[in-house]
Amino acid sequence: MKLKALALSIALVAGAFGANAQTAYKGNDVFVGIGGGIISVYNGGFNTPSVYGNIMVGKYITPVWGVRAVIGGPFQTLDPVNGNAQNYITMGNLFSAKNKLFGEVNLDAIVNFSNIFAEDLAKFDVYGFVGPTVNFSTNGTKFQNGTNAATALLVVEDNTFKARFGATAGIGLGYNFTNAFELALEGRYGITPSVFGDASQYRKAEGTGRVTLNAIWTIGGKHGKFARAAAAAAAAGYLSKEAADALARDYAAKNPKIVEKVVEKEVIKEVEKYINNEIPASTAVFFELDKAVLSLKDKARLTLYAEDVKNSDAVFTVAGYADKKTGSVKRNQVLSEQRAKVVFDYLVSLGVPAEKLEMSANGGVGPIFFNNDVLSRTVIIRPKK
Repeated sequence: MKLKALALSIALVAGAFGANAQTAYKGNDVFVGIGGGIISVYNGGFNTPSVYGNIMVGKYITPVWGVRAVIGGPFQTLDPVNGNAQNYITMGNLFSAKNKLFGEVNLDAIVNFSNIFAEDLAKFDVYGFVGPTVNFSTNGTKFQNGTNAATALLVVEDNTFKARFGATAGIGLGYNFTNAFELALEGRYGITPSVFGDASQYRKAEGTGRVTLNAIWTIGGKHGKFARAAAAAAAAGYLSKEAADALARDYAAKNPKIVEKVVEKEVIKEVEKYINNEIPASTAVFFELDKAVLSLKDKARLTLYAEDVKNSDAVFTVAGYADKKTGSVKRNQVLSEQRAKVVFDYLVSLGVPAEKLEMSANGGVGPIFFNNDVLSRTVIIRPKK
């Protein structure tokens, strides 16, 4: 068997975004950021914008999915205009509040749409986020003498400190100047009870919109699908931790600018530097959810592997699998057969004699690799014992 077969198999693991890759090296895709912009309250109409700033810390668990915490503030403004504030009177005037102090904590789940489709890390990041929020401030106002919105004409100041819970969501557009530094423009909209209290007609569910420009620094640089694949290979025992770390460093050093595509030959070259000369006579092809389609990387891998199969006297099994946690038993059986057949047919098209291949469909199964169900959407090719 040739060294390139295993090299491509390891690169393949990148398709699963490096399950368990984090164990191979520390500081993987942890980021911090700071930004500023404006915030405007919406309660029947947008109010005068106030200055807004935020700081953040987070982590991309894969190049696509991440989490972060964002602390923001410090002002909100409510204008004395019908449709925004109610016509409640305090000290003889319509109630208003300019640059009222408040603070908030947002917990976001992030999905990077660009990295779903990019071969490795994308130069431009288009991402969405959603999650719970809590803000803190004094209550602002309350109805006088325990009255309510139906009967009250007066509100009075209320300095009770209060926490209010709600939710926010938004979208961001970022540009990666290097694999460590990014500028991102974000828009976020949230709904919580009003920091102004009863004087706001949307006292129970007031909207707030923010626009910020954020500078984001990824500690140690972002690690793309290839670097995560090397780490996953180390976790599986194919590479030493030192070799995986070296691959990650080489990748970062040779890609100071984020590239939109990693050439397959370069992937092979980098992996070959560190892999032992002896390789297992088997490989695997992974598939997306409910799909049985070979990618260009899959075809490149199988093209190399086909040469080893043709030069061997062994018979090889082509075994298809599906993830039993998704889909019905019947659908998973059909899907595993379709996956096995597409690999079988492609190997035959490359000149592998059909009699050297035995195809099987194993339906939905539990985790095969790294205790990760996603990696059970696979076809495993190995010599028949």
